Amino acid sequence: MARRTLLRLLPGFAARLLQGLLVVFAAATLAFICIELAPGDQATALGEQVPLAIRERVRALRGLNDPLPMQYLRWMRDLVRGDLGWSTAQQRPALPVLLEASTNSLILVVPAFVLSLALGMLLGAWQAVYAGSRRDRWSGRLTLAVYSVPEFWLAFLLILLGHRGLGLPAVGMIDDMHAYMLPWDRVVDRLRHLVLPVLTITLVGIGIFSRYQRSSLHDVLQQPFVRTALAGGLPARRVYWLAWRAALLPVLTVAGLVLPAFVAGVVVIEQVFLWPGLGHTMLMAVAARDADVVTGCVIVGSSITVLGAIGTDVLRRLVDPRLAEQETLSNGAPQPVAHSLVQR
Repeated sequence: MARRTLLRLLPGFAARLLQGLLVVFAAATLAFICIELAPGDQATALGEQVPLAIRERVRALRGLNDPLPMQYLRWMRDLVRGDLGWSTAQQRPALPVLLEASTNSLILVVPAFVLSLALGMLLGAWQAVYAGSRRDRWSGRLTLAVYSVPEFWLAFLLILLGHRGLGLPAVGMIDDMHAYMLPWDRVVDRLRHLVLPVLTITLVGIGIFSRYQRSSLHDVLQQPFVRTALAGGLPARRVYWLAWRAALLPVLTVAGLVLPAFVAGVVVIEQVFLWPGLGHTMLMAVAARDADVVTGCVIVGSSITVLGAIGTDVLRRLVDPRLAEQETLSNGAPQPVAHSLVQR
């Protein structure tokens, strides 16, 4: 079944991948235009302390005096070749800067995303099963309160509790003595630095996923097929499992949007914990007028968003193969998702 579903997905996957490339191209073009319209250029970013002759030489070497269409064509040619330009702030190619920042962001975001998705789905399913009860109301209020709290305030609160109370590192990715530690101690040091920022993002993510999971599963549990299955003697655990599968699609859709938002939107967390991720790098690049790094951050962010959307689309069709089958049919009304799952 899964293999047939994957084969049906191939044509649509290729089309979505092409659409994603067009989106990344449009985002890159818009970023280039916005940066070029901003006052100054990369030579100006060197600072007034740099002699004018040197700045003019930089403009000549990098073609900043050429017409804008020629600069754009040259920039697109270099982009296709994998050359994202030069970081004037760090004095090295922009590509290694972006790879390092993206890796650091993923190290922070991926564990937080997995934990928030798993815990949020568990909490939301538990709330849906006990919908209307006191435990459901109080847990819902608690998650809403955590979700409503500003991220920087939650981060500072966890720093007070974790750093002062438990001695956990408050800033940075590693300790100053990391290079002199034993291999196992290095692993422990990295994990200790991950605890507070990951916990901050996870608490916010739990509030998102739990509310979507509760709402979706609660609606499915009100369907007649659930009462019929329970009245027919089907084990309650089996019924709830099928109902959870039927309620999974909205959560997967939200997950595909949240993951790119986590990667691109943890600027506040990275600033509070001084985590050298993509958001922190982009803010520093904007402050330093590092145009190539800013443009590269936009390209990386749009690429992650496109990949998240495509991955979510594939997961949705793997969870419910009928979605893939519908693309091959010209007409005919499909049966409800929940009903088809019970029949299986």
